[in-house]
Amino acid sequence: MNYEDRVNHDNYKGDNQNIGTRLMSAKTLVGNEVCNHSGDSLGDIKEIMLDTGTGKVCYAVLSYGGVFGVGSKLFAVPWSALKLNSEEKTFVLNIDKDNLKNAPGFDKDNWPDMADKSWESEIHTYYGTSKQ
Repeated sequence: MNYEDRVNHDNYKGDNQNIGTRLMSAKTLVGNEVCNHSGDSLGDIKEIMLDTGTGKVCYAVLSYGGVFGVGSKLFAVPWSALKLNSEEKTFVLNIDKDNLKNAPGFDKDNWPDMADKSWESEIHTYYGTSKQ
């Protein structure tokens, strides 16, 4: 299921009833597929992590591999590394499957300390992004 299937524009008030893809609720984005530029599926978004001090979205937690979620690995991908493909209703991450498999990841029962500056630096370095 993609964001277009879940968006309920009736929840948005104001003159513009068709808000498009600029402002979207986190609920509509969780579950969206992430692909690379070759069209290979890299998994789907499980969580969106916010910096409560700044209000900015920092990471999308991507689930990849496994069967029906069992045995899958989680990856915190910097939000700036993802691009929305509104035509395909997916997000695009510029990485191939092998590089994603080797990316710093974690399992659902052992999340990293995302406030740790060294962890943050490692993630941004791996994906070629900078903290915003």
